[in-house]
Amino acid sequence: MEGTVPVGSIETIPARRGKAAFMRKGQAVKVINTHGHQVVDTWAFNANDPSEYMSMQHSHVAIDRVTPKVGDSMVTNRRRPILTFLEDTTPGVHDTLIAACDRYRFELLGCPGHHDNCTDNMWAATAALGVKPPDCPPPLNLFMNTPFTPGKGFAWLPPVSKPGDHVLLRAEMDLVICLSACPQDVMPINDKRPTEAQFEII
Repeated sequence: MEGTVPVGSIETIPARRGKAAFMRKGQAVKVINTHGHQVVDTWAFNANDPSEYMSMQHSHVAIDRVTPKVGDSMVTNRRRPILTFLEDTTPGVHDTLIAACDRYRFELLGCPGHHDNCTDNMWAATAALGVKPPDCPPPLNLFMNTPFTPGKGFAWLPPVSKPGDHVLLRAEMDLVICLSACPQDVMPINDKRPTEAQFEII
């Protein structure tokens, strides 16, 4: 299948860019935080019907929490399992609440004109495979450290992962995995130093 990454090949997600690949049911993707301080926005779409996609809202109900852990299966907007957490060598700090950054977010942060962003990365990476999602769903923000405190709001903090830490996710259907090395360099969520990340299909 065109767009399939060779099994066992470690692929680089360039800094501030995105990549997508087809996965077969039962395969796993290892998402590697190469330098330890990089958020990786993650989407998954049904390979046969991209209008079915990994949904954070539906996953909150399925796993009964806002932060997934090993053994949890993220589900689609049709409430079917799509990605299951098999391993997590990080302290388990990830985000499922924050929308992908986009041009409008950066405009509000004082960056007029073009600024690299995860929403554009998702569109570009899926288009490279000939896949056309109906929208940009809220992503699973791997390694993102944005704890919410009632009465105080979100804290925008660097990841607590170490260089080389990874998350291993199993495909529960044939799917398109899309990963963006978040370009956010205004808020400290990437320690203001966006870098590349890596992934491997197993």
